[in-house]
Amino acid sequence: MKNLREILMQRRSIRKYTTDLITKDEQKSILEAGLMAPTSKNSRPWNFIVVDDKETLEQLGKCKKFGAMSVAGCAMAVVVVADSSLSEAWIEDCSIAAAFMQLRVEELGMGSCWVQIRERMFDENTTAQQYVKNLLSIPEEMEVECILTIGHKAEERKPLDPEKALWERVHQNKW
Repeated sequence: MKNLREILMQRRSIRKYTTDLITKDEQKSILEAGLMAPTSKNSRPWNFIVVDDKETLEQLGKCKKFGAMSVAGCAMAVVVVADSSLSEAWIEDCSIAAAFMQLRVEELGMGSCWVQIRERMFDENTTAQQYVKNLLSIPEEMEVECILTIGHKAEERKPLDPEKALWERVHQNKW
């Protein structure tokens, strides 16, 4: 079992996946990580939509012009959605939950990639969020933060090098 430091160094955005499926136990373990993420005032504003239907994944991969193509090739996507009326910190809460899921995916030896939806466009007139809401029948009052693509890695990326950490951006007590 990898320790947290190893997981943090290994975790890279993966955009190419094998055709291997994700088991129900793996799926549950990934979602459990998101459900255990801390939230502001324990509001838990997030909802997760698991998409593993190939046709829906292909349609979801068209949600914006750039950066979503990997959705079509993944085994499973998790659309992270929030009820923004439950917390003014819904963006942060969703982001933490998504990051927890990504770390669990890496611990399981699989790959993931964050696909930003909030404040992105499908075309000149339609937001990526509206496209995703329409496709997945998400209630209008909900907000779509991101899509996580998840699958077995068909590419390997070098681990992050701790020697290249930007320590000059760390300040102590004052700027």
